[in-house]
Amino acid sequence: MKRPFANASSGLSASDPRVKLLDTRMKKENFRPDALIEILHAAQNAYGYLPMPVLQHISNKLHIPPARVFSTVTFYHFFSLKSRGDHTCLVCTGTACYVKGAQQLLDAVEQSFGIKAGEVSADNKLGLQVARCIGACGLAPAVVIDEEVQAKTDGQQLVAKIHEKLEAI
Repeated sequence: MKRPFANASSGLSASDPRVKLLDTRMKKENFRPDALIEILHAAQNAYGYLPMPVLQHISNKLHIPPARVFSTVTFYHFFSLKSRGDHTCLVCTGTACYVKGAQQLLDAVEQSFGIKAGEVSADNKLGLQVARCIGACGLAPAVVIDEEVQAKTDGQQLVAKIHEKLEAI
């Protein structure tokens, strides 16, 4: 049975170093469909997010339906279909974090940087996200800045840490 989209071009340039990196990763995983999540992480690390042509490329190479790739991406909060910014700030709003001040953290970032949750700054330097739980309840309120967990922080400390990250560019 022929797969739909099996021969569809992803539109990616074979000379793009990110495509080469992604293809190398898929080859390392022997093009196994069960390595999809690891491959999606590699793609997101290379591109900063997961554009549709990249998802199509992965679908073609792993011989899995595009719907499976897309549903995996949309199921997990750590994958994004749009640019999240050069730096990301993820505020946990789970019960423990919320009770310990997550909303105040979110308010402080929104006021200091002029963006709302789910948005990226106009200069694409900072993206602000929220998650229901990041599994760090003992560190509440917890925030993840560029994949680094910030524990038991307050709004002033958080804003200072973000400024520090932005100035390091």
